[in-house]
Amino acid sequence: MSVLTVENVSYGFGGRNILLNASFRLLKGEHVGLVGANGEGKSTFLKIITGDLIPDAGSISWCSHITTGYLDQSSTLTKGKTIRDVLREAFSKMYAMEQEMLALYDAMSEACDEEIARMMEDASELQELLDHGGFYILDSRIEEYANGLGLGDIGLDTDVGELSGGQRTKVLLTKLLLENPMILILDEPTNFLDENHITWLTNLLQRYENAFILVSHDIPFLNRVVNVVYHVENASLTRYKGDYTSFEAMYALKKKQLEQAFVKQQKEISGLEDFVARNKARASTANMAKSRQKKLDQMDVIELGREKLKPSFDFTSARTTGKVVIEAENLVIGYDEPLTGALNLQLERGQKVAVKGVNGLGKSTLLKTLLGIQPPVSGTVELDPFVEVGYFEQEAAVGSNTALDEIWREFPGLTNGQVRGALAKCGLTSEHIGSQMKVLSGGENAKVRLCKLMLRSMNLLVLDEPTNHLDQDAKETLKNALIDYKGTLLIVSHEPEFYRDIVSDVWNLEEWTTKIV
Repeated sequence: MSVLTVENVSYGFGGRNILLNASFRLLKGEHVGLVGANGEGKSTFLKIITGDLIPDAGSISWCSHITTGYLDQSSTLTKGKTIRDVLREAFSKMYAMEQEMLALYDAMSEACDEEIARMMEDASELQELLDHGGFYILDSRIEEYANGLGLGDIGLDTDVGELSGGQRTKVLLTKLLLENPMILILDEPTNFLDENHITWLTNLLQRYENAFILVSHDIPFLNRVVNVVYHVENASLTRYKGDYTSFEAMYALKKKQLEQAFVKQQKEISGLEDFVARNKARASTANMAKSRQKKLDQMDVIELGREKLKPSFDFTSARTTGKVVIEAENLVIGYDEPLTGALNLQLERGQKVAVKGVNGLGKSTLLKTLLGIQPPVSGTVELDPFVEVGYFEQEAAVGSNTALDEIWREFPGLTNGQVRGALAKCGLTSEHIGSQMKVLSGGENAKVRLCKLMLRSMNLLVLDEPTNHLDQDAKETLKNALIDYKGTLLIVSHEPEFYRDIVSDVWNLEEWTTKIV
């Protein structure tokens, strides 16, 4: 049974076809991975099927009585509510039923016998629905899901207005999972989750009885939870059965077969055109030439998709620092309260270190404190006097500047051609370069910020979750660039598969925290 059918949908923006006659079908219980390079239109497709964008052409039809839950990259929360308040909203219909039932019991005190009998029947029906839905154990269910995604560490009575962007995303994800909709639509749900929380989410999605559509660049995660892959490429959608690894094998085979057919057809076209050119003017062969021309005119010409502009990252090392790049003595990090005990840390020249630990322990806070952006609770941090830092922040504000202006603002001495060349090297097209940062995808934004780092000379590179939103090609290129980088590296990442071959040391914040892990 199809719960969602998309037929011949087209959508364009700024003179570019993002989707062209794209079709999609979601069957009951299917677990779909929507994959493709940055900027190909994955998030756009999700916005179209959820009604946030109106397509230029085509139709979208849902089965009747459908319930959907959508987590996108820009969901928001209302200040003044606690995390618990927001999570309880997942069961708003059940709370409304409880109020209706209590109102019936109150009204019985002034009702006649006949009305009381009717009210008792209605109240019993509501009670049965509440019992069946597990209404009286909702709080324990909320606690289970909240702890699974790390919200228990933050505190369920915390005002959502005090949360970081990543924490807000976790609240919204938890709420959606509690709602248990017939179709779950998730856009990059693992970006702000650590390894433990990704494992919890993986187990839940593997058991999820309803259908879901998932956009993610986390390949191990995709492989574990999806059974169908839709590939977005060159404005079209192609369906593949199986996990991501199966898709890669089938896609490579299909591409090879298409290229072979293209070469064969081009050879045939060349032969036919040559025959026509040599024989159309001669009376004895004119009819044969016309026959060949007719065959050419009726031929369904194979076209190869445009090659994607692949990024090429590399980072330039600045002058050599002393042996110790960063030294922290009796360092305690935190904001209103300490997050760690007293730390004594040394980061030496050329050392490459990954910082790991469950969310909420202060990985980003540690980076900012070591760089002097955030003051410590106590203790000291000393940086080598010749250190030149390149810092990639996990959450960066985006505005109305174009990608071109964003680079020019920091590097005004560069020419237009030099800026365009630098952005193109990061895998951005002319269209991206002239687009405002706020309309670029998360991956395209990350590439602009990485471009800024590439234009600097640095002897200390500090990266906070740099792979969030990056597609597989960009991840691989970035990984190789960090392996080749000659300076000192400090990186926070929730993907061990990414940093394992890069770093020589791992700092585990779980060993230093004052919190119970």
